[in-house]
Amino acid sequence: MSYDFHVGQKVVCIDDTFKHVSIDQLIRKGTIYTIRWVGEYTHYVDGTFIGVKLEEIHRGDDDGPEGYGAADMPYRASRFRPLVKDKIASLRKLLAPTPDAPAEPKVKTKKTEKV
Repeated sequence: MSYDFHVGQKVVCIDDTFKHVSIDQLIRKGTIYTIRWVGEYTHYVDGTFIGVKLEEIHRGDDDGPEGYGAADMPYRASRFRPLVKDKIASLRKLLAPTPDAPAEPKVKTKKTEKV
């Protein structure tokens, strides 16, 4: 999966479920947040992932009963998607040819004239 996130960008949470975690992780599905940090993060249990930190939430030290000692651990970027104001325009971009993709050849058709 490709992530096109940047600092200051508005994102919406699409996944707020955390398996095997009983403490509240503070994010809510459908809520809009602002990215304050994005980057690769390595966690000794969860491995390496692209993470985001949010302006609206500072997680503090993860030293609770299930904590791993991480300070202000980021959320996985896959839990969010960019907030899209013009949904039709974003869909049109999907249809636009990319510079790397060859253009579709135009098919010439002959017009026949009936007399």
